Amino acid sequence: MPDSSSKGFSKPMELHFTRTNGPVDDAIDGLMAQVGDVAHPDIVREIILAGLKAGQENGGRADLKLMNSSMKEMRFTAKVFGPYRKVRKVTVFGSARTRSDAPLYHMARDLGKKLAEAGFMVITGGGPGIMQAANEGAGPEHSFGVNIRLPFEQKPNPVLVGNPRHITYKYFFNRKVAFLKEADAVVLFPGGFGTLDEAMESITLLQTGKLYPLPLFCIDEPDGTYWEHLFSFLDNELSGHGYISHDDFGLIERVTRPADAVDRIRHFYSRYHSLRYVKDQLVIRMSTNLDQGDVGTLKKAFAGILIPGGDMHLSGPLDDEMNEPDLAHLPRLVMDFNKRDFGRLRQLVDAINDL
Repeated sequence: MPDSSSKGFSKPMELHFTRTNGPVDDAIDGLMAQVGDVAHPDIVREIILAGLKAGQENGGRADLKLMNSSMKEMRFTAKVFGPYRKVRKVTVFGSARTRSDAPLYHMARDLGKKLAEAGFMVITGGGPGIMQAANEGAGPEHSFGVNIRLPFEQKPNPVLVGNPRHITYKYFFNRKVAFLKEADAVVLFPGGFGTLDEAMESITLLQTGKLYPLPLFCIDEPDGTYWEHLFSFLDNELSGHGYISHDDFGLIERVTRPADAVDRIRHFYSRYHSLRYVKDQLVIRMSTNLDQGDVGTLKKAFAGILIPGGDMHLSGPLDDEMNEPDLAHLPRLVMDFNKRDFGRLRQLVDAINDL
């Protein structure tokens, strides 16, 4: 590569995410001011710096194209889903090859219909089979489709043609982020490699705490064996050899009726609202408060998921939560969670809802 100094250019500047870049920081600030209406300029500043640093560090065009396409896809994802942040959504996975006359197709359509009637929106992969059935049941006004560009063309299903809530992705990993980042529940129908990949991804994110607790259902016909065989493998091989904990099975539920899945999703959000971490504490937000006696019962039952000497107590919003004013009115259960037993944490949410 020719020496940049031979072309009259100065030596490349070493950039930092701290505000130590002098005129570059000033130029970025000026650019954002000129554009106007930039939310969270501290984060946008780092995005710009990341792009500049990538351009300095990567001579390969392919790497930069991957970063560029990923950023564009995630930006568009946020734009499409943004207006619906306050609406609960359920992601439905399943085979693209399920025929329209199959019982599972009718179950998926019934699920979509019942979810929409209960006030939920539905997210699918946007293709045929189970995806189309769930979108048909929910209707276009309650549907999202996150499709994937494949070597063989996969068109959007008829429900999503022309729908502003349909997105086509180049990369599977961005598509998976959209599926799960936007979901308040996940329902898995039988399917092929892609469905199993999505099932394992969902369970892994829940097991490791990278995805906050949510209902995850595996649904099949009453006499179906698809999930029965998979759960047998998980129990005998993974749990049996100590590769997973038995409590991890608390992250997954099996159902055979769409109505049961919808009822359990509604129950999951009957008191529990959401959670977040504030420093080293876990804050569970609830729509209605608990009695002090209930807190004592929960602390005793779930003492094993607290750090040694840890506590669990009722609270209002913590100081670091003031950036979410829409949630300030919600009562909190604050706990010193060990950040490890996520299967038991899911059971704690169930217990909160059952009180």
